[in-house]
Amino acid sequence: MSAKRIDLSGSVTVITGAAGGIGRAVARELHGRGGIVVLVDLDQASVDAVAAELGSSRSLALRADVTSPDDLHHVMTTAADRFGRIDVVHANAGISSGESADTVLSVADGTFERVIAVNLAGVWNTVRAALPHIVESQGHVLITSSTYAYLNGMVNAPYAATKAAVEQIGRALGVELAAHGASAGVLYPGWVATPIADVAFGKDELATALVARAFPSFLRDPIAPERVGRAVARGVERRAPRIQIPRRWVPVSFLRGIVNPILDRSLRADTALLDLVRQVETRSHREIR
Repeated sequence: MSAKRIDLSGSVTVITGAAGGIGRAVARELHGRGGIVVLVDLDQASVDAVAAELGSSRSLALRADVTSPDDLHHVMTTAADRFGRIDVVHANAGISSGESADTVLSVADGTFERVIAVNLAGVWNTVRAALPHIVESQGHVLITSSTYAYLNGMVNAPYAATKAAVEQIGRALGVELAAHGASAGVLYPGWVATPIADVAFGKDELATALVARAFPSFLRDPIAPERVGRAVARGVERRAPRIQIPRRWVPVSFLRGIVNPILDRSLRADTALLDLVRQVETRSHREIR
């Protein structure tokens, strides 16, 4: 079934992680195009600040923990009761693996479980709560993944694993919602100038060195969140199944079946890079059992 384009003017969009860099940029862009935005984040004061910036007539700030299905059901019910429907849901909330790079061997106990709870289960909870409303409105679901959905996740495996997993949720939804005249898409941001990316760009010296070693310079430049916001708006309007921003990552994504084995082999053979990995593990002082 072919769904018509989404008119963002007057559309109702629920955004999780709305107080963060990408979420806030998307909210500003959609609101600027005449849309109604429901701003959802863990801290009420943070989303209140975004709502105050945008104005109260076309925004609603709600506190919710995406790891709680009950919180997400409350969000969707409140939004639908307030505005009459939900047209778009952006499952965007996410956290990093921590403030430093770590390997699977050296990462602190509990980190993987914490990241999975927010980045993967949180997306699942958001989507599950939203779907009855999206089906009813023949709307659109957008899930924030990452270039880590198809890149090697060395020294960032918990985060990379969740981004690969949520890609699959988005792809499955794209097919399943088509039966209802609705749609779904996956957002693949590259490096974006947000706190999550700070680790790889100066906050952690070893992580910064690893990124510089593993990626060519033209792929490393972080982009402003506002660019992501504009790309999301364009993609949602046309119900794009994939939004890759910046576009320079598109060939890597499309050719992942060819590129990934070559890149993995190259990384395994790079002695300087492997030395950096060993330094990451050495500094953890974690007892290996």
